[in-house]
Amino acid sequence: MARKRRQSEIFSMSFLDCMSCGFGAVILFFMIINSHVNATTEDQTEALMAETNRLEIEVLEGRKNLALARTSIQKLDTEKTTAEEQISIIEALLAELRAELAKYDNDTLAKIDRVEKLQSDIKTLEEEIRRLLALKKLQDKAGEQVREFRGDGDRQYLTGLKLGGQRTLILVDRSASMLHERIVNILRRRNLPESEQLLSRKWRQAVASVDWLTAQFAKDAEYQIYMFNNETEAVVKGSDGVWLKVDDGKQLDEAIHRLRRTVPKNGTNMHDAFRAAAKLSPKPDNIILLVDGMPTMDAPITSKSVVGGGERLNLFRSAVRELPQGVPVNILLYPMEGDFDAPISLWSLALSTRGAFISVSKDWP
Repeated sequence: MARKRRQSEIFSMSFLDCMSCGFGAVILFFMIINSHVNATTEDQTEALMAETNRLEIEVLEGRKNLALARTSIQKLDTEKTTAEEQISIIEALLAELRAELAKYDNDTLAKIDRVEKLQSDIKTLEEEIRRLLALKKLQDKAGEQVREFRGDGDRQYLTGLKLGGQRTLILVDRSASMLHERIVNILRRRNLPESEQLLSRKWRQAVASVDWLTAQFAKDAEYQIYMFNNETEAVVKGSDGVWLKVDDGKQLDEAIHRLRRTVPKNGTNMHDAFRAAAKLSPKPDNIILLVDGMPTMDAPITSKSVVGGGERLNLFRSAVRELPQGVPVNILLYPMEGDFDAPISLWSLALSTRGAFISVSKDWP
């Protein structure tokens, strides 16, 4: 007998259970995800709100600062306008003051010109008065002088030289170096005839200096003139150790005349010259030394043909000890090339004795 087929069911209990479990799992999954999403969203929202609040606060601060800046700008614009107005006022006042000052300056300059012209006229008159007084003084003095000396330009002065005193001694260097300033020319000129040597400019200048000095002596004074090279002698023969009277004009003229005829030669012995000065009695009130450099010997005769600078300096220091004490030594230096110790050493001598030191120019007297 044919078996009846069993009728199959599309949806069985097992299938429905599986479907229900699957749907339940899906629903549970979505619930879990939704819960996590809500938590994350809330956290993000809080952070965003905080950032938003911060930005709003910054915006408010910015608006506040902008308002303050606008207020400051308006205030500065107002002050600038006020300052510009004040500057305009000050510039106008300055322009007025400048105009007024220019007017006063013109008047003042005119007054100053007049004052300066008057001062110039007064100064000119004062100088003329001084010149006339000096001329009168020279004329009065010339009336008392035994001799007259007139050099180029009528020079009657020598600044700093002390010519006072009752007794004046003049020491004149007549060594061969007085022929010229340069050594090579000294060697040349000393081989010339004596008439040519007497025309040497340096020697003629020294003689003219003595001529000028003697013209300044007071009429009631006394004098002595020594010339020295390796030896010392009085210019007026036979007057060694004796004071001569200035009022004997003829004798004084003879002394200058003999000096002009004397030829410079030999070395320089200051020891003998200073020793002769110390022997004068009474001692001099004033010594005037005409020299061109350091000594080269300390005796009338020497075996040395060449004397070095150091040795010459030692000779000078030794000679100075022969000078009479307490007598001013006034020095006229006629510089010679190569003698570098002479200026400072002779200046030191003049200073220590309260005398004067003068480096003679080529155009004096």
